[in-house]
Amino acid sequence: MSRLQKIFAQQKPILNVYCTAGFPHPESTMDVMLSLQEFGADMIELGIPYSDPLADGPVIQESNATAIKNGMSIQKLFADIKSFREKIHLPVILMGYLNPVLQYGFEKFCQDAAAIGIDGMIIPDLPDAVFEKQYAPIIKKYKLDFIFLVTPETTDERIKKLDRLSSGFLYAVSSSATTGNTNKLTGINAYLQRFNALSLHNPVLVGFGIGNKEMFMEVNKLAAGAIIGSAYIKAIRDAQNVNTATKSFLSSILG
Repeated sequence: MSRLQKIFAQQKPILNVYCTAGFPHPESTMDVMLSLQEFGADMIELGIPYSDPLADGPVIQESNATAIKNGMSIQKLFADIKSFREKIHLPVILMGYLNPVLQYGFEKFCQDAAAIGIDGMIIPDLPDAVFEKQYAPIIKKYKLDFIFLVTPETTDERIKKLDRLSSGFLYAVSSSATTGNTNKLTGINAYLQRFNALSLHNPVLVGFGIGNKEMFMEVNKLAAGAIIGSAYIKAIRDAQNVNTATKSFLSSILG
């Protein structure tokens, strides 16, 4: 079983926490990952900073800009976390945009990610048709999971297709907004009930706008768990101590 499969086999609500590599400080990445593991995250979604992160709201956009100023790049990220598997046992997935990955070299990216122990990838601007024709065989070659995103507007037929193309889990965007922009989960139950009715292959994690314990508990009624990003970025961006801030934040979600 893969690390992702083992996590979901636990039959407990899964908390996947997004953090931007190289944020809040140039050398923060490993400290943040270790803190997330220590204080209760089940999975880490490590963002590769990009100058134009279309799916992300202002909080994560700002963290991307800060990380780029801090000198973060794919090359530096792989160098910074090359030995992370000596200390991190959680599944770690990379979230990034297609342009930097293509500049790095798609197969080289997959090869280098797999070599250091990365479990999977999310590339929200990679079209599924292009994925099928060009990149799926490469991802499979390096035994990486690939996660597609769906929204409330995605048709049942397309949800089933993206589920078939995905492995690890399916990322259910809570609303048709950028990250961090929702204050309440309007219509979330009806949305998630659609997934259950479709008998999907992959477990479903809900992201975008999940920022507190109440929201986390709400989505866990019908999904395998949730993804929290903007709320965590806010919690650590001005923190004097990332470890203390992470402990406090995760306690507020899981406590």
